[in-house]
Amino acid sequence: MKQINWFERKFDFSFEQNIFPSIIERLTGTTLRLTSKIQEIPLELLEAKPKGKWSIKENIGHLIDLEPLWQGRPEDILNQEKCLRPTDLDNKQTDFAQHNSKDIDELLTRFEELRRTTLEKLSGLSDQEVYKTALHPRLEKPMRVMDLFLFVAEHDDHHLARITEIKNT
Repeated sequence: MKQINWFERKFDFSFEQNIFPSIIERLTGTTLRLTSKIQEIPLELLEAKPKGKWSIKENIGHLIDLEPLWQGRPEDILNQEKCLRPTDLDNKQTDFAQHNSKDIDELLTRFEELRRTTLEKLSGLSDQEVYKTALHPRLEKPMRVMDLFLFVAEHDDHHLARITEIKNT
């Protein structure tokens, strides 16, 4: 089954229920899922670039590269910025970071550290703060803190699915 390109995804944030605790649970589990997925994968496959696309290591590195963005965007919302800070849609940071030259355990540890920091920042939010909004620059729609981290969880899953795809080829 072919996965849809991330930039072609459509998102609906019209729900009103507070699902933030479930989203936090998904975000917490990403590190464990990553670790589980890459067990017993030979180094050649961790660094393979099927069809010239990112390797498993580069997919993990991309999650590392974006975590500071995820940490900063709630600040944009809580500081009542009109628009969330932008990101590099060309993913140049990931392309130039040479994640394939890094040890897989180093990548997993770095992601775990950064994600823990993200989760610590989110743990103190009130119900009212979870519902505050700012405009997402690419999607051009208001995004609540809760929506932002549903988006992040979906992004995590997108790259986990890509790792599975590489692993199964």
